[in-house]
Amino acid sequence: MSFSQFTPDDYRLIDESYRALMEVAATRCKDETEVETVRKAFEFANQAHKNVRRRSGEPYMLHPLAVAHIVVTEIGLGCKSICAALLHDVVEDTNYSVEDIRNLFGDKIASLVDGLTKIKTVLDNEDRKGAASTESLQAENFKRILLTLNDDVRVVLIKLADRLHNCRTIEFMPEHKRDKILSETMFIFIPLAHRLGLYSVKSEMENIWLRYKEPEEYQRITERIKGNVANRDKDIDSFIAPIENALQAAGYRFTIKKRIKTPYSIWYKMRTKHVPFEQIYDLYAVRIIFEPSDNSIQTERGQAYLIFSTITHLYRENLTRRRDWISQPKSNGYEALHCTLMSHAGFWVEVQIRSKRMDDIAEKGIAAHWAYKNDGYISENDSEMDKWLAEVQEILLSNDVSALELLDIIHKDLVSSEIVVFTPKGEQRAIRNGATALDFAYLIHTEIGNRAIAAKVNMRLVPLSHALKAGDQVEIITAENAHPKMEWVSFLQTRYARNRVIEYFRKDFDAIAADGERIFGERIRLMGLKSSRELIRKFLDYSQLHDPEELWFRIGLGLLGPEEFKAIIDEKDLSTGERRKNILRADSAVQYKIAECCHPIPGDPVIGFSTAENLVIVHKKSCPIAESLASKYGNRMVVPQWVAVQKEYPIRISLKGIDRVGLLSDISSFISQTLGINMRKLQLSTDGELFEGFIELLVRDKKNLERMVEGLSKIDGVSDVVRTDI
Repeated sequence: MSFSQFTPDDYRLIDESYRALMEVAATRCKDETEVETVRKAFEFANQAHKNVRRRSGEPYMLHPLAVAHIVVTEIGLGCKSICAALLHDVVEDTNYSVEDIRNLFGDKIASLVDGLTKIKTVLDNEDRKGAASTESLQAENFKRILLTLNDDVRVVLIKLADRLHNCRTIEFMPEHKRDKILSETMFIFIPLAHRLGLYSVKSEMENIWLRYKEPEEYQRITERIKGNVANRDKDIDSFIAPIENALQAAGYRFTIKKRIKTPYSIWYKMRTKHVPFEQIYDLYAVRIIFEPSDNSIQTERGQAYLIFSTITHLYRENLTRRRDWISQPKSNGYEALHCTLMSHAGFWVEVQIRSKRMDDIAEKGIAAHWAYKNDGYISENDSEMDKWLAEVQEILLSNDVSALELLDIIHKDLVSSEIVVFTPKGEQRAIRNGATALDFAYLIHTEIGNRAIAAKVNMRLVPLSHALKAGDQVEIITAENAHPKMEWVSFLQTRYARNRVIEYFRKDFDAIAADGERIFGERIRLMGLKSSRELIRKFLDYSQLHDPEELWFRIGLGLLGPEEFKAIIDEKDLSTGERRKNILRADSAVQYKIAECCHPIPGDPVIGFSTAENLVIVHKKSCPIAESLASKYGNRMVVPQWVAVQKEYPIRISLKGIDRVGLLSDISSFISQTLGINMRKLQLSTDGELFEGFIELLVRDKKNLERMVEGLSKIDGVSDVVRTDI
């Protein structure tokens, strides 16, 4: 921030932004008294931030005004939240206190501002601390944010609005700071927005993330979207017309909206499915939003299914793409019917059917969910959000969870999906995707989990470690004299089940801790290290523990296995010998090591993490491991300068196409003779007339890679050529 006298243009910008806010705020305020409170909050904040500027040079007051605008338009919150958004930086950045806010605006607005101030204080302090004191600070920051879910979820919603506006103006940040903010955003804030049902907030943050993390990919996909929209716009209108006519004839009140997949969602699908842009066949979507004839859930649902029946008689449906989130809504409250239909122009279109209420909840998330709940419009599925918040509260208030563990637990919870399985009597139970039969046993009752010996899934006998799938019918087999086993913690997927097993074994604490201390010593020796007070301290710091005995107990139980040991050792850079391979010496002061998780090459957007002994680990900016590290060790992020190093880097290219005689020879010849590149591995398999496989080879930089992809794409029979992870 900087200080300089405002100009007439500055005052004009503030006034325009304020008027735009009041126009939308008036629709959320209950009466003139609330409108006056918002006006009073603006005037107070405006005076407090007078002559203060952001990095961009514009008046600082434009930021809280923009946050307040997001709070209204994107999230749908009311007067108190609008005021808190306007005031959210006053206590931290000026001489005013929370008590001053309380005296002027009352307890609730002061409480919201206090929660936001505490979050901001931790974030700012984090950037000022050194590495030794920061390793848990980011995790503590996110814990503080999530704790406000138990107090008042509006604090988190306003914080999401604040983060969204910071992302919108992130171009003015230095690169290392920008990467840190975007990594935090992807690791926690985007999944949090998704879980709270804020689709538009989530989508916008994802697209900003892609624009800066993978700028070339973002530009390429955006240009392809523009070209497709220009070519397909009339075809989409032609697709909609018969639907519109049929629904009007049936007497429905409705609107139809067109939309196209976002650049991020396309990029993500291309990356995870290993397909080119041309194979994103659900690129287009049409949304039907209808007004039910009365406010009963039965009528609303019935009309949704009737509309579905009407449109699926008009076009051929892809049955594998049908999704019914009305009979079983998502855990974030999302309800809709989805189907994918073949247009007469020969391309697939996804159709989403929602009532007005469903659409409000889909766009405004938890705020709309509770608004309808307070109006008495409740379905039997409306408790899903409340149940998730209760589970988060249990995790947050647990004393046996370190801040770093908490961050990983919450991240996993936020990004995980749920499946529905059935009891032997046909009762539905929602459980985390990937959960085992034993997780299900503990979900039913602790004693059933403790006494479980096996399970039957769809009438077939399976071990307790069996991973469940959607629609499975599960029966747990128990024995009176059975009891938990320590190896269970290695495959349990739900925190509740794992905690019940840990509690059971606390009675054997001393023996398990002694075994854990022995295991620690053996693993450290096998990793080429010596046990020391400093090394133990680093394990304690990572686990956020103070007592070595508790550390030994966790190791003895299997909670810190070989993979966790490797992660701790690698992140702390205590390794020697073979772990130092792939090091690039850029100068006499700093060494660079290529991360083995994502194998970046010169030309890729990259990010570095500094460790001990002047070593920087280089990751691709979009690497999920880098995102996780940045969310915990943001102070270690650096902008690496390693592109000038002359070296060959390993990459993998995946291929698909139509098999023919001489294809393998043409591919090999192009790579070795035309480009002069040595292949490390070539693997192709055929299925009838089709082939797919991959090539592993060494390249000097991204341009070298792009020439290869372009050339391979031109070989007769080759249809798909994409870079994939090794």
